[in-house]
Amino acid sequence: MFTGIVEEIGNVESLSEIGGGWLLTVQAQTVLGGARIGDSLAINGTCLTITALTTNSFTVGLSPETLRRTNLSDLRANGEVNLERPLAANGRIGGHFVQGHVDGTGVVLTFHPEGDSLWVTVEAAPQLLRYIVPKGYITVDGVSLTVVEVFPESFTFMLVDYTQQHITLPRKSSGSRVNLEVDILGKYVEKFLGEVRHAARQN
Repeated sequence: MFTGIVEEIGNVESLSEIGGGWLLTVQAQTVLGGARIGDSLAINGTCLTITALTTNSFTVGLSPETLRRTNLSDLRANGEVNLERPLAANGRIGGHFVQGHVDGTGVVLTFHPEGDSLWVTVEAAPQLLRYIVPKGYITVDGVSLTVVEVFPESFTFMLVDYTQQHITLPRKSSGSRVNLEVDILGKYVEKFLGEVRHAARQN
């Protein structure tokens, strides 16, 4: 479990195919504190398992499903990624409950500055937009954000100056893919109400 508060921007060392699988190695510092092989880390909001460690980098394996569902296949050497360690049992929830289970990708449509803040519009598929509501939570590349507006094919949010300096999103260009994880509460509510309606039809 994560909270969507990025601890560090890591630098991609390599993304390589080995023996039919894919390995991603990222250079980092902060998130390596206390890290062990087998621990989880969120990379652009994707929960992955550390398979190798050095003093300044870590390696994770990427499954075909992870590559299909996320934007990690877009990474290249020297690219940047958002990193977060799992939430400690006694830690503060600065964002919201983030599972690290990416639902799909969206596409950045526009950036629009307003003062020192930045408006961002992201296009998303209907199956994701159904769970995105104004003033609700959304995780974009592992960052916990508050939705401002929702349109038929997109949604918007605003980044304050501090957030812009500590995540990768403002460095991306229009047309870039971003990982999206919707608020899990919406999916649970939908499932529960569906079961209630089904039970009512049976009676």
